[in-house]
Amino acid sequence: MSQRSILIVDDSAMSRMVLSKIIIDLHPDWKVEAAENADAALALVATQPFDIFTIDFNMPGLNGLELAALLKPLFPYAKMALLTANVQTAIKEKAQALDIQFIPKPITADNISAFIG
Repeated sequence: MSQRSILIVDDSAMSRMVLSKIIIDLHPDWKVEAAENADAALALVATQPFDIFTIDFNMPGLNGLELAALLKPLFPYAKMALLTANVQTAIKEKAQALDIQFIPKPITADNISAFIG
């Protein structure tokens, strides 16, 4: 498979490390970048394209849904997933309305593998 570029957006350093390890274990040739919040993510996407995004919901500043709404027009063909322990129906419906996948935390290798392929 061709090399892909993925951006992990999560305010938890531990979550970023866990996700990075899972992705690198599955696809060692992929480029994995990480951002601790929406502002850092927006700065990264201004300098390089991404094929896949994993976005935490609860972050300081813009939440994951707000960030995804900004990213969708910039990357209309990218795969996006909202990762959160907040499994309220309203959050799931908002993710669905944005056409992004909803992945409940805690994250597992199986649910990340199913999302990224």
